[in-house]
Amino acid sequence: MEVTYGYPKRSQQVFQDFNHTFRAPVTILRGPSGCGKSTLLRLAAGYLPPCQGKILTPEGTPPDLIYQKTQLGFVFQQFNLLPLATISRNLQIAARFAGYSAKESKHNTQHWLQTLGIAEYADSLPGELSGGQVQRAALARALAKDPQVLLLDEPTSGLDLENTSIFADALKTWLKPGKIAIISSHDPRLVDTADEIFELDSHLSA
Repeated sequence: MEVTYGYPKRSQQVFQDFNHTFRAPVTILRGPSGCGKSTLLRLAAGYLPPCQGKILTPEGTPPDLIYQKTQLGFVFQQFNLLPLATISRNLQIAARFAGYSAKESKHNTQHWLQTLGIAEYADSLPGELSGGQVQRAALARALAKDPQVLLLDEPTSGLDLENTSIFADALKTWLKPGKIAIISSHDPRLVDTADEIFELDSHLSA
């Protein structure tokens, strides 16, 4: 990506001529709070348009709606699970939007709920789960699409060691040649999962 970006009605830009290509299988973004880690993930996803410059997917195309539905998995800090749908239904909807058949979507759902240790909550609503369980469900929903690119915003915040280990193992299970994960995180427990550590504060606009 080569971008300049600033929030509307703010004089200071978040990124000025930011230029980086994320090639490593797993990159961890680090930097102080407010430095733009979440913003960078949203730019990479195509959810925010840059003021100047361009953003390209690994296929060399802009991140359009089709890419977002079929090739992108995004785990937000707020998780954004559908509150009135069961955990299983949340995953199946994501997989169907990504182009999987009903049978494939059910298989993907069962696989990732089992892998992340929350299969017993498949018929529960998000509001009936603990915070850690919801975090794992949000990751499972992203992985049910089997995306090419996975973007995660502080995915292990508040998770204990056991749940963080489950998260890391699931990431390794998903990670195959050609797939890319970019993780915004302050969590030192994730360092061993990274192929690249990107210190964002050293690339901020002056």
